[in-house]
Amino acid sequence: MTETIRLGDVEIAVTRKAVKHVHLSVHPPAGNVTLVAPTGTRLEVARAYAITKLGWIRDQQAKLLAQARETPRQFIERESHTLWGRRYLLSVVERDEKPSVKQDHRRITLTVRPGSTQAKREEVMAEWHRALLHQVVPELIEKWATKLGVTVTRYYLQRMKTKWGGCNHRAGNIRLNTELVKKPKDLLEYVVVHEMMHLVEPTHSERFVALLEQHYPTWREARAELNELPLGAEAWSE
Repeated sequence: MTETIRLGDVEIAVTRKAVKHVHLSVHPPAGNVTLVAPTGTRLEVARAYAITKLGWIRDQQAKLLAQARETPRQFIERESHTLWGRRYLLSVVERDEKPSVKQDHRRITLTVRPGSTQAKREEVMAEWHRALLHQVVPELIEKWATKLGVTVTRYYLQRMKTKWGGCNHRAGNIRLNTELVKKPKDLLEYVVVHEMMHLVEPTHSERFVALLEQHYPTWREARAELNELPLGAEAWSE
């Protein structure tokens, strides 16, 4: 059961779990605040703790609001597009053949039928992005399944507005945000590891953090970098 604390204009969702310490988090992109407290913690105690952290909460929310946001892509000639953390110029070719996308060291070439709409161009690019992820993700899952001693039943790619990934530990599957194709590959790997770790430990408990520290020591740096990179306007709009 989730309860809510209000401190002025700050709203905090409070849940109680089998943890030893209070965990306070401010989540991108909108700066939503969550507080996980040990089972049995009274709401007044959680509120008192949150008041002591109010300055920190506001600082984190301000950083998220100031964070760079990509302008929506229009899929036109010489537009800048990001792939695996690098910028490329888009070249649009109109030709009466099946739409396709190719990439070289400087340019992404989008071939579409004459008169194609912006929505169609976006659809073709989105399918290409999914294909690129499908080339990379299975190898990462196989690599970490061995290291962690877990089995991923299935993985899904989808556009998500508020998080980079998800895990259904009961079904043994993970979900990955298709926006990850725009980020450096090591950040994709971090998200894969994070979600697969939930097959070992379903909650963000101290054990979960300890396991991340053991298997992926640079996870904090990866998380910080992921949340500092520009947010895609279309994926993260409110």
